[in-house]
Amino acid sequence: MSTTSDNGDQPQKKDSRKLWYGILTVLLLSTWCYIIIDKSKTKETIVQKDTQILTVSTEKDSIQLAFNNASLKLDSLQTNNTKFQGALAEQNDKISKLKTDINRILSKKNASDAELKQAKDMIAELNGKIDGYSAEIEKLKGENKELTNANTQLSSQKDSLNTAAQNLQQNLATTQAAKKNVEDLASTLHASNIAILAIEKKSSGKEIQTTTAKRADLLRFKFDLDENMLAPSGTKEIYISVVGPDGNVITDGATFTSRDEGAKTYTSKVDVNYEQGKRTPVNVDWKNSTGKYQIGDYKISIYHNGFKIGEGVKTLKKGGWFS
Repeated sequence: MSTTSDNGDQPQKKDSRKLWYGILTVLLLSTWCYIIIDKSKTKETIVQKDTQILTVSTEKDSIQLAFNNASLKLDSLQTNNTKFQGALAEQNDKISKLKTDINRILSKKNASDAELKQAKDMIAELNGKIDGYSAEIEKLKGENKELTNANTQLSSQKDSLNTAAQNLQQNLATTQAAKKNVEDLASTLHASNIAILAIEKKSSGKEIQTTTAKRADLLRFKFDLDENMLAPSGTKEIYISVVGPDGNVITDGATFTSRDEGAKTYTSKVDVNYEQGKRTPVNVDWKNSTGKYQIGDYKISIYHNGFKIGEGVKTLKKGGWFS
């Protein structure tokens, strides 16, 4: 009986071990499945986070690139248009503030999506302001070109006016000089009724005219200064040049300036008080320093204002025994 009982328990124990082996195997497989699944989920999470980080980084780089491009465009505009900076000061201040705000966001290592969106919006605003800045520069260039053209035209007109003024001034000076010359010529007096008398003085003091050289004590020149409405009243310098029978001017070496002959020696000078528009008689006595007069012609030339205004001749003869 006992033998039979032992043989019946042995299969039961074997079946129990198989059951536990099966359970342990299932548990082990379950554990490995959990571990594999968990690792797979963890890896997926890591990949998702990496992808998210990469996406954020790529978007930030894209925003940074857009900002850099806008900054380069702005720098180029400002560098090439420095002469307009004064007129664009207000725009420069606004753009500078906007750039500072964008830089502040992009300099953050962990900028949020909201901040990056704000940066994108500000870059769009920055580009709009840069476009407006560029348009304002073009407008200023156009205005500046118009002003330059206007200044060039004004400068040309000024030059023309200056040239016209210079020509007018020259013409005026020429006219005034011509007028002065005409007045000068017109105010020159004229001598008429010229007479040359040889005077002999008697011991009694009586004067008589003579035609002989040996009896002449002096020569008297008589002439009239004619009426002249352009010659102002006042003292007039009258020069008389006497050429003796030998053809030489009788002079002590004094000279005056003749309009036609330059420096010219003269014999006598007389100051005449002339009244404008009236005939003025002139008497000039001239006595030879030697006291003697040659036989022949004595020619006189009368000058005023550098011009010869009259001339005359007196012939002294050789006297006879009873002359």
